[in-house]
Amino acid sequence: MSVAEAAADWAVIQRVVLPTGSQVDTLPLYVDAGSASGIRLRENDELARSPKLPEDKLQMFSSGGPTVHFDDIDSRRSMTVRAGEQVSFGTYFNAFPASYWRRWTDVRSIRLEVTTRGDGTVMVNKSNARGSLQRVESVHVEGSATTVFDLTLAPFGDGGWYWFDLAAGHDGLVLESAQWTTAEAPRSHGQVTLEITTMNKPDFCLNNARILAANPEALENVKEILIVDQGTQKVRDEDGFADVSAALGSKLRIIDQGNLGGSGGFARGMYEAVQNGSDYALLLDDDVVVEPESILRMLAFADRCKNPTIVGGHMFDLHNRSVLHTFGEVVDPYRIVPSTPHADMEMRHDFSIANLRQTSWLHRRVDVDYNGWWMCMIPTAVIREIGLSLPLFIKWDDAEYGLRAREAGFATVSLPGAAVWHVSWLDKDDMVGWQSYYHERNRLITTLIHSPYPKGGRVLRESVQADVKHLVSMQYFTEHGRLEALKDIFKGPEQLHATLATKLPEINALRAQYADAQLKENVDDFPAPKIGRGPMGGTPIGLPRKKDLVSWGVKTVARQLVSSPDPSSAERPQTVLAHRDSRWFRLAHFDSVVVTNAEGTGMSWYRRDPKLLRSMLAESARLHLRLAREWDELGERYRASVAEITSMDAWKKTFEQHSPDGL
Repeated sequence: MSVAEAAADWAVIQRVVLPTGSQVDTLPLYVDAGSASGIRLRENDELARSPKLPEDKLQMFSSGGPTVHFDDIDSRRSMTVRAGEQVSFGTYFNAFPASYWRRWTDVRSIRLEVTTRGDGTVMVNKSNARGSLQRVESVHVEGSATTVFDLTLAPFGDGGWYWFDLAAGHDGLVLESAQWTTAEAPRSHGQVTLEITTMNKPDFCLNNARILAANPEALENVKEILIVDQGTQKVRDEDGFADVSAALGSKLRIIDQGNLGGSGGFARGMYEAVQNGSDYALLLDDDVVVEPESILRMLAFADRCKNPTIVGGHMFDLHNRSVLHTFGEVVDPYRIVPSTPHADMEMRHDFSIANLRQTSWLHRRVDVDYNGWWMCMIPTAVIREIGLSLPLFIKWDDAEYGLRAREAGFATVSLPGAAVWHVSWLDKDDMVGWQSYYHERNRLITTLIHSPYPKGGRVLRESVQADVKHLVSMQYFTEHGRLEALKDIFKGPEQLHATLATKLPEINALRAQYADAQLKENVDDFPAPKIGRGPMGGTPIGLPRKKDLVSWGVKTVARQLVSSPDPSSAERPQTVLAHRDSRWFRLAHFDSVVVTNAEGTGMSWYRRDPKLLRSMLAESARLHLRLAREWDELGERYRASVAEITSMDAWKKTFEQHSPDGL
C-alpha cells in the first residue's frame, strides 16, 4: 500500500510527540526502553490515601535495564534509536488508549503510520484490561519507509492500549514521525474557547500563553484564548506579555473581573464560549504547565463521541513530573467525597519507576464521575442544557458539575494522553484555614442536591467528626469557618451569587481573633519550647485503633473540656511539630504547640482554650441537629434552585456587577 493510499480520507487523531529540551524529567511519559520484568513493593505512604495495603502493591518494574538517551531526541516528533537498542512508545503520552475510543466513540478501526529512516524493526503491541501484553505484528524496515498497520478496536471492551516499539539494526534507526488515524468522520469540527482563570499568578498564566503561542497547530480549532483575570497582579503587566500577545494576535482576549473564585472565573469561560458560538469551553487552571498536544487529542476525541461528552485531562505533579495524581475520580455517593474509582488503583503513580507496560491496573478503562477543572473541555451543548457552574467560589464546583451532567445523561471521560502538570495536593493542606469554609459549605450543598441517601448518608456524621478533630487540634479559626458554613446553608441558595465576592474578605477578617491563624516565617519568632517534648514523655503518638476510636474521642474531648491548660503553655510552646506530624490524634494531647504549614513557608502557635472549645462544640451540635431536622426541606429548596442560579441570565447579572468594563 502506498503512503498516499494510506493517508487518503484518514484523519489524524493522535500523533507521537516527544518532550522539549526543558522537560528532561518528563521523558518516561513519552518513551522508554527495556522489558517488563521483576517486581517492586511500593512504599506505604499514609498521606497518599491509597486504598490498597502495602503487601498488595506488587508492581512490575525494570531493574538496571537500558535507558533512553535524552540527547537522541531530535524534535517534538522525531528521535534516533542507537544501533542495537530498542525503545518503546508504550507510554502515557504515546500509547493509544484503545478502550476509551472503543467505549465512547463509533470508531472501530484505526491505522498506525510509522515513518522511519534506517535499518530496524517496527513492532506493534496491544494489551487487554488485565494488563496482559500481546504482540500484534512485526515489520522489518530499511531506508526511508512509512509502515502502515490496520488495527481493530473490537477486543477493547473493558480496557487495553495499542503501542509500538522500535528496534535498531547495525546502523541505527530514526523515527521521523508516527501517528494514529481513523477513517471515521467526526460528528463535528468543533471550535474551542480556551479559557484560563487566574488570580495573582501572572507568571504561570503567561507561561501557558507562551506555550500555546509556540504551538500554533494546537490552536488551529481554538476560536479564542480567554484569560479571566481576577487578581490585582495583572497578566498584561507581566514582562513579556506584549510579545506573547503579538504572537497570539486576535485569538487572545483578557477580561478583568472581580474575584469571584474559580467557579466565577470558569463560569465566565463557559458563558463566553456559548456567546461566541464555540462548540466547546476548554477550562484551564492558571498554575499549570500544559502539554499542548492534549488540545488536539481532546478535540479529536470529543468530535467523534457518540453524544456530547465532557472530556478532561489528567494531572501530573508539577514538582515531580513523572508522578500522576490519579487516573480517574468518582464521587462516593454515601459519603460525597472524591475517591479513586477502583480499589486496585493508586494515587501518585510514578512512571519513572513503573511504566505503562509494567503496571497492570493502568490498562483497565476508568469510567469517572467528573474531571478536575485543571483541564476540562465541556461541550456548549451541555452548558446550554444544564447551565453553568454553581456559584460556589472554590471547591466542589467541578465535581458537582460532573454529577449534574451525568444526571442529565452526559458522560465525563478522563482521556489518557491528555494532561497538565499542577502542584500536588500533598503539598497543600486546604482543609485547614480559610478554605475550610468552602470545603464544608460546598460539600453539604453538593450532598443536598445529589445524595440518593436519607440525610445524605454519612455526610452529617463525618461533618461532626471533622468538627471534633479540628477542635481537639486547637484549630479554632478553621472551626469558626466551618460553623459559618453551616449557618450559611440555612440562608439558602438564593444568597450564593450575592456572597461570591464578599465571603472571603469576611472570613479573612476573622484571622485577628485567633492565634492559630497568625502565621510567622521562622520558628525563632516564637518563644523557645519548654524542656522536654510535651505529653507522654516524648513517645510518638499514633492513630487510635478503630475499635478504640469512640472511647478515645470521648476521653480526649472530656479532658479538653474540663482540664485547664498548663499555665506555662500560654508563655512557651511545649514543642514544635513539622506539618506531616501535626495529625489530629497527636495535637489533641498538647496544650501548646508550634506547627509548620503545609507549604513550609511559615508556622503558627496553637494554644488550647477550653472555653472556646465548649462554645464551638455546643454550636456545632446545635447546627448539626437543626440541619438533620431540616434536611429534606433544604434539599428540595436547593434542588429547585439549580436551574435558576446556574443560568446564563443569573451569571450575566453577576458578571456585569463585578466587571469594570461590563460584558
